[in-house]
Amino acid sequence: MVRNMASPSDRATPPAVALRGAQLGFGGRPLFTGIDLPVAKGDRMCLVGRNGSGKSTLLKALSGEVDIDAGERFVQPGARIAYLPQDPRPPADQLVFDYVFAGLPPAPEGIPRDHLVEAALAGLALDGDRSMGTLSGGEARRAALARALVSEPDVLLLDEPTNHLDLPTIEWLEQELLRSEAGLLIISHDRAFLRRLANRTLWLERGELRRLNGGIDEFPDWADRVLAEEEAQAHKLNRRIAEETRWLREGLTARRKRNMGRVRALLGLRRDKAERIKRPEGLKLDAGDATRSGSLVLEAIKLSKTYTDDRGGEKQVADDVSFTVRRGDRIGIIGRNGAGKTTLLRMLLGREEPDSGRVKLGFGVEPVYFDQKRAQLNPDDSLWSTLCPGGGDTVTVQGKPRHVVSYLRDFLFADRQATAKVATLSGGERNRLLLAKLFAQPHNLLVLDEPTNDLDVETLDLLQEELADYDGTIILVSHDRDFLDRTVTSIMAVEGDGKVREYVGGYSDYVAERARTETDAGGIAAGRTGRPAKPAAEKPKARATKLSYKDARELEQLPDRIAGLEAEIAKLEAALADPDLYGKDPKRFERETARLAEAQAGLAAAEDRWLELEALREELEGVS
Repeated sequence: MVRNMASPSDRATPPAVALRGAQLGFGGRPLFTGIDLPVAKGDRMCLVGRNGSGKSTLLKALSGEVDIDAGERFVQPGARIAYLPQDPRPPADQLVFDYVFAGLPPAPEGIPRDHLVEAALAGLALDGDRSMGTLSGGEARRAALARALVSEPDVLLLDEPTNHLDLPTIEWLEQELLRSEAGLLIISHDRAFLRRLANRTLWLERGELRRLNGGIDEFPDWADRVLAEEEAQAHKLNRRIAEETRWLREGLTARRKRNMGRVRALLGLRRDKAERIKRPEGLKLDAGDATRSGSLVLEAIKLSKTYTDDRGGEKQVADDVSFTVRRGDRIGIIGRNGAGKTTLLRMLLGREEPDSGRVKLGFGVEPVYFDQKRAQLNPDDSLWSTLCPGGGDTVTVQGKPRHVVSYLRDFLFADRQATAKVATLSGGERNRLLLAKLFAQPHNLLVLDEPTNDLDVETLDLLQEELADYDGTIILVSHDRDFLDRTVTSIMAVEGDGKVREYVGGYSDYVAERARTETDAGGIAAGRTGRPAKPAAEKPKARATKLSYKDARELEQLPDRIAGLEAEIAKLEAALADPDLYGKDPKRFERETARLAEAQAGLAAAEDRWLELEALREELEGVS
């Protein structure tokens, strides 16, 4: 059943693809029942729900990849539907270029279209001359994404499109999708990605599809209200069941016979209650208290490392890189795919040797390592034996014994899954199992390599909250901009050619600082192209006791500039909050989105400049 929690929308555009009264289940257990889901050209929607709620299956049903058990799937004649699955299986014997080219729609003879394929391959950093069979899982996903993009679809169904993409590629993809007129239905854990692209939210929960006429930022409060209303309805239902049960117990046999319809209604009420209480308990994610350690966690001393990639080319990860990590630091590592982020992590943990330099680990440091490939999980082991490798049925968590099945429940695993093999788990379930394994160990340093992949929004929120409360040290690699902003206090950028630079703040602070640095560098470069500077006078200048006229004038004008930028940002955010803006005027939506990013960067630079000049003014006035 679809619940439209917002005001009903009269669709101006007929759906290109739709499900009507759809029902689908596996092994006798229905995933969803009676779902109506239309998607039209120009729609911008995201689909959220717990891992295992059926989001990917619903997308497969909409794309026609799986058949529904009941109901109808409708496709507008001539409509093109493109679908990116989580785990695409492209043919191994094709060249990447040919595989992507095959996704192009039919066109009149003689019209060259190679440039469309080449642009998509360049944007997704793929070599068209490689064989599909030589690609990694992440590269195969990018090839499937390129094929979907060039198909000029009326509707684009995307299941975790940002997995295995680096930040520049994610930003390129956002621009491509903003320019596209296709209807979008996206499953993603990346809030920043959804924030830019989706203005409506679909929530799949316990087989029902609820609809919010708003974006992902409105979802948490709205979902809380929905659940609170359900609790109130459940309370009323309990009282009615009690009244009907008392009537049934106290009524005469003859009266019961005459009122079997009322008896059947009571049984129906009880079934409704049983369905309501099926809602699973929330994830109980607890990293625990960090063990004691010294103030120095680790020190990297003049690290240099060059490695050979899978195509035989040499890449330099670090060139004479030094930095210190202290207790309580929260460091996010970013960089392009292949830049060497994971290699840097492994050197810090002593799992890979640098070509030169060394890593000094502090006293009492106990690291745990979440590797993005989840190599610590053996697919042939059961969940039980993964957590109890020495046998038995007890896991020691934060010094206290827990039964393994009870501990698995905290991470949303059903009791029957305890003896299942790891190989049967989804990507999100494997992530939760690895977190369960790591959090059971003593630790004071969490090293996390892409922990957000395959997690649902609710689990991601809980992980963010847990990391925020963690009293140890965190080093993590992520391409999730919102996750970085919420969890780290400094960014370490692996910029290529051995350069590793640290920036204070989260990802947004990094972007603003890079923009300011590049602007300053441009100004310096421009100054050097002007007239030669006059030779400095022999006599040293007297020390200034006040700001120069230019700086004083700039300091005076900056508050008005800051206020103007704040007002412009508020106006742009209000305009972009209109869920119908993209459908009415996509060019204006794209233009104002770009201007908002510029204004935000300008505001950050103006505030930094004001602080700089104000500090200089106070220093000079102190001299006088």
